[in-house]
Amino acid sequence: MKVVELEGLCVELGGRRVLGPIDLALEDGSWTLVVGPSGSGKTTLLRAIAGLVRPSSGRILLLGEPASEGARLLLPPERRGIGFVFQGTGAGLWPHFSARATLEFVLARCGTKRAERARRIAEMLGLVGLRGLEDRRPGELSGGEAQRLALARALAARARLLLLDEPLGSLDPPLRRMLRQSLAELHRRLWPTILHVTHDPHEVEGFADRTIVIEAGRLCVEAGT
Repeated sequence: MKVVELEGLCVELGGRRVLGPIDLALEDGSWTLVVGPSGSGKTTLLRAIAGLVRPSSGRILLLGEPASEGARLLLPPERRGIGFVFQGTGAGLWPHFSARATLEFVLARCGTKRAERARRIAEMLGLVGLRGLEDRRPGELSGGEAQRLALARALAARARLLLLDEPLGSLDPPLRRMLRQSLAELHRRLWPTILHVTHDPHEVEGFADRTIVIEAGRLCVEAGT
């Protein structure tokens, strides 16, 4: 099953084309690495799929359902079933929410029943190694812990698609190794489809299924990983 299908996807910002045209399909459970120089359009690709940037032309299909047709957004971001880990350590986390409250909010928003929420929170915090830190806010967590909370938040609602924007880039080498193992374990246990942007083609060597290279907004190379 194809979780994502991009057909002639283009994005223009400020009257200038920054991405596309791109054709790409992601199979269910696959892990695709996206590499390319700064400014090549990698983050724009993720944001277009998530519905945070409006395409100028082309189509996006998610699980076979049209999400955008040209500049028309047919599915709003909150209905796309996507988890997004933004660039920067703990980026996008709500600073006044504890780890528990962060996941509680996400699960409540997606309609998870109260009794089930407690079980899911414990499960997700255990998966990312944050048991015992349930009441800490992002500012009270280390860089690696904050990034693991960002992963748990992205996956809490059982997202079928996980978009990662340089998730390891701001961490020191020991934390990078730890979080890489956490990502691999989450993929093994939950089997989401992953689209992973990085500047380092060896970042998840041995885990990703394939690598694609974007330069100047165009898909120029695709190879097995």
